[in-house]
Amino acid sequence: MTVALSLAIVAGVLAVATILGLLLRSRTGRARVVTSQRSDATTVADLADREAFGTAATLLQFSTPTCARCPATARQLDAVAASKSTTTTTTTTHGPARVRRLEIDLAERPELARRFDVMQTPTVLLVDGTQNVRARFGGPPRQPELIAALDAVLTEEHP
Repeated sequence: MTVALSLAIVAGVLAVATILGLLLRSRTGRARVVTSQRSDATTVADLADREAFGTAATLLQFSTPTCARCPATARQLDAVAASKSTTTTTTTTHGPARVRRLEIDLAERPELARRFDVMQTPTVLLVDGTQNVRARFGGPPRQPELIAALDAVLTEEHP
C-alpha cells in the first residue's frame, strides 16, 4: 500500500466519522413525537405511584449513576417544571403539582432501557396527565423545544 493510498483511507475514515458525529449531535436534545404502536412503550403508569406524576404533565428522566450530563438535566427539568406549575395548585413535594420531574435510575431497573428503547442517558420522556408518552428527547433537551412540547401538552390538557 502506498503512502498516498494510506492517507486517502485515513482522510476518508475521518470524513465519515465527522459526518456521523455532526448528524448525531444535530439530533441530540431534539423533541421527537412518540408514535409507537407498542402500548407498553407509550404508557408509564406502572413506573411509579400516581402521586409521583404531575397532574397535567411529567418530565420523566432516565439516568444512570455514571451519566455526566444527568445532574444538569435534572436541574433544567426541575426549573421548567417549577415554572410551568405556577398555577393555583401548590408545587411542593407534598401537594399536587401540575408538572413534575420523575427520575428513574436505569442501573436499578435495566429492563426499562429495552422497553423504552433508551440508547443514551439522559433520555427524557414528556408524559401527559393520563400517563401516556407524548414526546422523547435523547440527551439533554434543548430548552426551546422542551418548553414548546410541554406547552403543547398543557394546552391540550387545559385549553
